[in-house]
Amino acid sequence: MKLLGQVIVVGVIAAGAALAYVYRDAIPFIGKNQTQTATPGSGGMPALPVETAAVRRMDIVRTVEAVGTAQSNEAVTITAKANGIVEKINFQEGQQVKAGTILVELEASESSAKINELRASRDAAKLAYDRALQLVQSRSVAQARVDELAKAYEAAEARLSAERARFSDSVIRAPFSGKLGLRRVSLGALVRPGDSITTLDDTSVIKLEFDVPETVLSGVAIGNTVTAKASALPNKTFRGTVVTVDSRIDPTSRAVKVRATIPNPDDVIKPGMFMTVALTIGVMKDSLVVPEEALLAQGGEQFVYVINDGKATRTRVTVGQRLPGLAQILSGLRDDDQVAVTGLQQLRDGMRVRPATPPISGTPNLPPKTAS
Repeated sequence: MKLLGQVIVVGVIAAGAALAYVYRDAIPFIGKNQTQTATPGSGGMPALPVETAAVRRMDIVRTVEAVGTAQSNEAVTITAKANGIVEKINFQEGQQVKAGTILVELEASESSAKINELRASRDAAKLAYDRALQLVQSRSVAQARVDELAKAYEAAEARLSAERARFSDSVIRAPFSGKLGLRRVSLGALVRPGDSITTLDDTSVIKLEFDVPETVLSGVAIGNTVTAKASALPNKTFRGTVVTVDSRIDPTSRAVKVRATIPNPDDVIKPGMFMTVALTIGVMKDSLVVPEEALLAQGGEQFVYVINDGKATRTRVTVGQRLPGLAQILSGLRDDDQVAVTGLQQLRDGMRVRPATPPISGTPNLPPKTAS
């Protein structure tokens, strides 16, 4: 019975195959009347609607991006020059002070008394010297005595000056105008040379240091403009000027250090703040540009689809400077080439295309003649 069943199944399959061959023209997906699947670029594939933009020429401001750290125009830690007890504190934390303002006074009563003593000795020496000068004219005093009294007067003046200098060390002043930081001492505290009392920063102008590669060094010069931003201040853009270019290139990083100054009248930039910098190093005249959305990245290379006579041609390009919404093309395109800006994922080399509805008028996303 098993053998008979198998024979029947084989007979049914053979009969079905014969019927399919006889009526093959009427069966869907098999018959001759079935339309063949079109390949990209063949006459059977409908043209893909795409939007295009014309390649244009424009002047591009060449920039180099870097990162840097904001620094005070002047910065110092206020310390004492001599041992002493804090007698007076004449400042508040965060206070703006002028150059020469007395910040702290140390106890100096002994030095003050010493100054009075030395001043009296100096005055006595001066009086003796003046009298000798009057008497030498009448030959009542020898010239040698006059010279001796002159030396004594000079010595007394020197001792007084030295004590005054020691006394001045007890008065701590601001070396320049700026903003004071946190107070590190209290009244009655003993301070020694080098002990921190507070900090002083001049932030009316900010110094911004950053590194640029040696490959662009020829375009870096004093007076170049910089544009800086800080993540802590996302809605603000700061502009400054290059004031110094280091005389040496770092042999490890192959970069040179550049310093720019940025006005900071509102005191919004704080020393130590991390900032991104765009350094202007020149203008590239009549550069070819395309909308950035026309670029297709594959395998580390950049491509565009050039549209000519209703046909898309995949073209490799070299991209230069990037601008908001635009890309500079160094090679691969010619003036007035039309490039596709939509449908890039569906496009294939040689595929037929047609203008999208509504058609693009002019060149989209292109700014005026000069971009910065």
